[in-house]
Amino acid sequence: MVLVNLAGCASGWGGHYQDPSVHLVRVETVKARLMQQEFILHFRIDNPNDSTLQVRNLHYAVHLGGLLLAEGDYGQWFRVDGHTRRVIEVPVRTNLWRQLKPIAKLLEHPERAIPYRLEGELSSGLFFARDLHLLRKGEIIPADLIPE
Repeated sequence: MVLVNLAGCASGWGGHYQDPSVHLVRVETVKARLMQQEFILHFRIDNPNDSTLQVRNLHYAVHLGGLLLAEGDYGQWFRVDGHTRRVIEVPVRTNLWRQLKPIAKLLEHPERAIPYRLEGELSSGLFFARDLHLLRKGEIIPADLIPE
């Protein structure tokens, strides 16, 4: 009986399952000191499916202009109900001291676009694990982020 129920759960992932999407929607500066910086990364997870998405881990790496700015794991379990989205706040500590010169060079012309890349892996599921590999690329214009 148990095997039949588990097989039914597994077949529920048939042709109607769509991968959730993950977006980095905001980077909040908490403290910016010379030797250590603290940020909160705001990730939005969209679940396009009928069933609830149980997330076990989010591994992420954020690159700006080829420089690795932050990398880590968010291991708190959370749920995203079907056809909804959820924003999670991930605290991050970095030490960008060694990358200060390259970052300053990227920001010399704040009107020029700088490429960014978000890579990662979203691990979901309780009995049947499902890993979603993430890759988002784009550009930011630093001048657009500076308040007037």
